[in-house]
Amino acid sequence: MVLQSLCFFKDPELEQFNMPAIDEINKKILNLIQTNFPIHPRPFKVLADRLELSENELITRIRQMKKDMVIRRIGGNFSPDRLGYVSTLCAAQVPENKIDLFTDIVNSYPGVTHNYRRDHRFNIWFTFIAPSRQIIENSLDQIRKKAGVQKILNLPATRVFKISANFRL
Repeated sequence: MVLQSLCFFKDPELEQFNMPAIDEINKKILNLIQTNFPIHPRPFKVLADRLELSENELITRIRQMKKDMVIRRIGGNFSPDRLGYVSTLCAAQVPENKIDLFTDIVNSYPGVTHNYRRDHRFNIWFTFIAPSRQIIENSLDQIRKKAGVQKILNLPATRVFKISANFRL
């Protein structure tokens, strides 16, 4: 399992963003779920037992960290190629007045894992996973038409590198 987090520390310069301080128990929770999330019918019970917490307390703390945006997501990461899928990185030139429409349309496709805005002429980037390159091409054509956007670069993965970023607190 993978923990994706926005911020793990308290920095005076970030106080304007109301980033919460992380207490010692939450640090232990974050350290554990980053690297050793159990595959079990009740994974939070297993984690709670390891941390000598109640399952309810652990779940409450995790929910609060998600609410505070300390944790963005807890979930599995899968290698598309090992599942028989292909993946691509896409970059789109989206006029400012169409960004909300464009991202709503892109996000409606189940193969889109995430997207983000960049300060670049190709200002919206997203990843797309599908059973075939043809499905991705067809979907990108649909997105272009629905959103009225002409430029979407399709940058298919030709070689995959997986790295693990774990942050010991």
